[in-house]
This record gives sequence, C-alpha cells and structure tokens, in this order.
Amino acid sequence: MTITPEGLLLYAGALVILFLTPGPVWVALIARGLSGGFAAAWPLAVGVALGDLGWPLAAIFGLSWVTSHYAGFMDVLRWAAVGIFVVMGYGLIRNAGKPIGADSRLTRPGRLAGFSAGMAAVLANPKAILFYMGVLPGFFDLSRVTGWDIAAILGVSMIIPMTGNLIFALMVDRVRALLSTPAALRRLNRVAGCLLIMVAVVIAFG
Repeated sequence: MTITPEGLLLYAGALVILFLTPGPVWVALIARGLSGGFAAAWPLAVGVALGDLGWPLAAIFGLSWVTSHYAGFMDVLRWAAVGIFVVMGYGLIRNAGKPIGADSRLTRPGRLAGFSAGMAAVLANPKAILFYMGVLPGFFDLSRVTGWDIAAILGVSMIIPMTGNLIFALMVDRVRALLSTPAALRRLNRVAGCLLIMVAVVIAFG
C-alpha cells in the first residue's frame, strides 16, 4: 500500500464531517424512520453507501490517468481541495440557521424506493460530487495507488456513511427533536463548518 494510516484516518474524519452536514439524506431518513421505522430507513442507508462507491472510483481511475500525464496536476487538485473545504465550511457557518429542505422523491415508501433514493441522493448531490472529485485527490496521490489502496479507500467511503446513516436511523426521534430547534441547528452547522475549515488547514499545511 502507498497510502499511510494517517492519511486514511484523516480521510475517514472528513467523511464523518461530511456526514454531519445536514442535507436531503437526513430529511429522508427522518421521514422514512418516522413512517416505517428502522425497516423503512435502512434500505436508504445502504443505497447511499453503495452510491458513495461510484464517485471515489471515478476519481481514482479518471484522475490517476490525468496525473500520470501532467506533472504538477496533483498540486492543483490539493489546493482545490483546500478551497472546497473552506467554501463548504464558510457556507455552513453563513447559513447556519437556514432550515433543511425536504425532497419528496426521497420519502416514497418501499425498500426498493428507499434503496434507489439513497443512490440518487449521492449520485445527484453536488456536495458528494465536489467532495469525491475535488477533495479525494487532496488526501491521496492517485497516480500511485495500488489495488489494496483502492480497496481501503472504497471500504472507508462505504462504511463511514452507512454506519452514520444506520445510527441516524436508530436515533431518528432524537435527531428530529434536534433539527426542530433553530438554535440547535445553528450550533450544529457552525461546528460542522469550523471542522471543514480545519480539515482544509490540515490539507494545506500537512
């Protein structure tokens, strides 16, 4: 393996922070959990996790070819990752009190609907696209990754969001109470925004 445990740990931490930023998946998990319990919410969590595999694969196999042909491209991507995290963090802090919008397409009943909605939420989510395509190269040198490196990256990319979403589904009542309080939502967004900016600093000077 060419990636270090420290780099993989930092990447896992960034995925945790990404999970903690409110979005349509949160709303869908709350709605499905309240309407059908954990049995209705877990297919969406699995769909999100499998959808999360698509973007890192695209980043690894697409961007690794580019970096092998254009010297210095990794440095550009590294600073792009820094900029993306700063912008995402600033956006969360600036709009800390803004309510989360619900997407009715994510709340249709049925396991297949939940699974499909989970994949769609990731594949069409600009936050996920920016993270994997713009930020993943900031953590790893994609021109040198091996098969074991790819397996480790994909494993972390799937396990972190699925674990978080399953725990979220189990605690849906508490989470719903949290999100119903504007002051609590503002604090959550501000903390998540600051953490995203801290990750940008680590990437820039690490």
